[in-house]
Amino acid sequence: MKSDDTISQEEEQSKHIPDEQELQKRNRDRTQNRRQQTSYKGRKKENNMVKKIVLIIVAVLIMTLSIAGFFAYQYFTSSLKPLDSKNEKLIQVEIPQGSSSKQIGQILEKNKIIKSGLVFSYYVKMNNKADFQAGYYQMSPSMTLEAITDSLQEGGTDEPVSLADAKITIPEGYSVDQIAELFSKETKLSKDDFLDVVKDEEFFNELVTKYPDLLESAKNAKDTRYRLEGYLYPATYYYYKDVPIKDMITQMVDKTNQVLAPYYDQIKAKKMTVQEVLTLASLVEKEGVTPEDRRKIAQVFLNRLAIDMPIQSDISILYAMEEHKVHLSEKDTQIDSPYNLYINKGTGPGPFNNPSQQAIESVLNPEETDALYFLADVSTGKVYYAKTYDEHLVNKKEYIDDKNN
Repeated sequence: MKSDDTISQEEEQSKHIPDEQELQKRNRDRTQNRRQQTSYKGRKKENNMVKKIVLIIVAVLIMTLSIAGFFAYQYFTSSLKPLDSKNEKLIQVEIPQGSSSKQIGQILEKNKIIKSGLVFSYYVKMNNKADFQAGYYQMSPSMTLEAITDSLQEGGTDEPVSLADAKITIPEGYSVDQIAELFSKETKLSKDDFLDVVKDEEFFNELVTKYPDLLESAKNAKDTRYRLEGYLYPATYYYYKDVPIKDMITQMVDKTNQVLAPYYDQIKAKKMTVQEVLTLASLVEKEGVTPEDRRKIAQVFLNRLAIDMPIQSDISILYAMEEHKVHLSEKDTQIDSPYNLYINKGTGPGPFNNPSQQAIESVLNPEETDALYFLADVSTGKVYYAKTYDEHLVNKKEYIDDKNN
């Protein structure tokens, strides 16, 4: 017989022996767990793979956009430069009436004057270029966008003309000597040939007869280096090798007459001469940068003249010395020359360069100020004005001397 303890142990063991259904269930659970674990690992691996693919795609996109941006920037910056700086061959283009900047850009691109009409349109808007005129223009792939827009503002011809041998743009404020050098560089003319015509008294008298309102005061001036200094208007001119130098210079004088014609009555009303106006304008051209400062500087010069005070412009010394210097010495300001406005009162013999219309208008319509002195901070371009010499010295110390020390 089995003892009660033995029976109890057997009963207890019988309780822990699973039946077939329970075994099957456990096997199913194990299988399901293994599948879940395998599925989880698979999904995790798949997710990691997706993440890697996404990162690769994003990296490729960023790289592609960066490369595209780089090339777009390169294209944009190159389009701001001349299409071909070495190609000065002129091409005649027509700008129809009412053309927008976009349409003009397309015309210039089509004629291979510029690289991109779209960039041209952007340049025009960003630089507030406007008032382009219709007409026929002679342009070359070597021209800058600034030169092209300046030419479009200046105007072309109403009818197509034969292509010039050279196109010469005279910058504002160029002297006769600089213009002669420019012509020599752009053409086969020598500088001396150009200056010989400028100094030809017979030719000058012919011009006086043709433009009396313009040149009468220049004829009466004394001690001038060049009678036509100030009268060769800064603009763009077409040069033809078969056209005499006299005709080229006559074009420049005629342009000056056209610019000044509306002001002749105003000049007389102010009891000034054309020579005096152009002389002051030539100083203003070099002394001021902004229209506001030019008008104010013009008034400073007029204030000095009104009290018989020397103008004392460094521009006059540089012209008298016939050289360029950044800083003048005390000895420089004492140079013996009628053009020295440090030691000579009044406006001197005549203009020091060929000024722009804006500089001329500044003299005729100055901005009111009782200042007698001014100086410019060359690092900022800002001009400081003073009523007295003591105030001027304070400005000089603060904005010039202390900054340079």
